Amino acid sequence: MPEIPGPEVQRPEAPGPGELRPETRAIRSGRADNQTALAPILWATSTFTAATVEEARALAADTHSSHFYTRYGNPTVRAFEAAVADLEGTEGARAFASGMGALSAVVLGLCSAGDHIVAQRQLYAGTRLLLQAVCPRFGMEVAFVDGTEPGAFERAVIPGRTVLVLAETPANPRLDLVDLAEIGAIRGPMTAVDSTFATPLAQRPADHGVDLVVHSATKTIAGHNDATIGVVAGAEELLEWLWGYAVLAGATASPFDAMNALRGLRTLAVRLRHQSAVALAIAEALAAHGAVEAVRYPGLPSHPQHDLARRQMEVFGGLVAFDLKGGYEAGRAFVEGVGVVQHATSLGGPESIVTHPASTTHAGLRPDELAEAGVGPATVRFSAGLEHPDDVVADVVAALDRISRADGAGHA
Repeated sequence: MPEIPGPEVQRPEAPGPGELRPETRAIRSGRADNQTALAPILWATSTFTAATVEEARALAADTHSSHFYTRYGNPTVRAFEAAVADLEGTEGARAFASGMGALSAVVLGLCSAGDHIVAQRQLYAGTRLLLQAVCPRFGMEVAFVDGTEPGAFERAVIPGRTVLVLAETPANPRLDLVDLAEIGAIRGPMTAVDSTFATPLAQRPADHGVDLVVHSATKTIAGHNDATIGVVAGAEELLEWLWGYAVLAGATASPFDAMNALRGLRTLAVRLRHQSAVALAIAEALAAHGAVEAVRYPGLPSHPQHDLARRQMEVFGGLVAFDLKGGYEAGRAFVEGVGVVQHATSLGGPESIVTHPASTTHAGLRPDELAEAGVGPATVRFSAGLEHPDDVVADVVAALDRISRADGAGHA
């Protein structure tokens, strides 16, 4: 497209891109085609014109094409991909229609019949179902290990057969951690980490040698519950494989969602900082309440992997997992009993949210699989929002108090 002329302005020299801190890069990245616009530009088109047949042919074969057909690429989507790659410190990134679209592309785009995959047991249920229900249909074998056990991933690798090692940290929903340096040190198979709960501002798996980083950017990256989008960041060579799969599978990111996700990146640093503070306040309040059986938050010294969290995370994030005394009825009463906090199946948005994993995010798992994932009938996942911490803590404590009173009456 023709360049739009703008005023010539003499600007002072600024630090180079490599000198900027992550919070600044989150605001400055993904602007290559913005010209004089500050806000992300929405390219709301499914297709683009080509002047010649030769130009169209070149665009159709170009893995970086953004002006051919939006299933292949789109300028708004490319801007979001560039911003994520910048924050993750990788050569590039590829966006998808959802987090599961991104995860599926990694697994099905890189692995074939006869290949072996190593993954952890502590996973988002959608990922686990993909690995244990879909992969075997395509002749792929998957070994599940305890991701918190040192050396478990490497011991499960079969030389010459294992193609992919897949980890998720912090893991959904109980916030189990995986040692990123250990994953990055594995030689032979490709390595991938789902870093959705952390975001690029809390940890960067590629810095530890991990090949691919996956995000459900629907969550904290986009951060406003108005976008459904996934992204994979990594080396261009691997992303070209994923691009080919994505074009054929059609799990294409919408320009509208990419624009909202790019907007979300601009405020990620301040949101994540506030959400982490709210999450810590909630975790401490939960740990002090008699209705709570156990609390999981990487920022609490009581978390079994707190030292690992301190080593590999810049902030501890906005997610807390906890188990209530009283089983399913206690879990149900709590998520239905909050008022300021919302009951919904998501995380990372401006509203504080509680989720009952056994009946929602992990509802597709059998009882034994739920137990392996550490999900009980009274497990609750809390996602911190942007409200004042005192209001959220008061709401949560009030709901817990009602459960305690009801339990006391039931045992009178």
